[in-house]
Amino acid sequence: MEQKRSFEEAIGRLQEIVTALESGKESLEDSMALFEEGAKLSKECYGALSQAEQRITEFTKLTQASESENEEE
Repeated sequence: MEQKRSFEEAIGRLQEIVTALESGKESLEDSMALFEEGAKLSKECYGALSQAEQRITEFTKLTQASESENEEE
């Protein structure tokens, strides 16, 4: 079973992959493997950012609702 890495670890690994691919020193096979890994990490990071955005939106709505209730009192 694969261990879930943190967002920061995933971004760090993505940066390593980009650097390796930009260097042009990898074989075609290794480049393809790195690209596939990068695509998976990108999807994982996008999901984490989407979840964070959703949590912030929910928190903002709760805060605004609470402020509205306090103003009515």
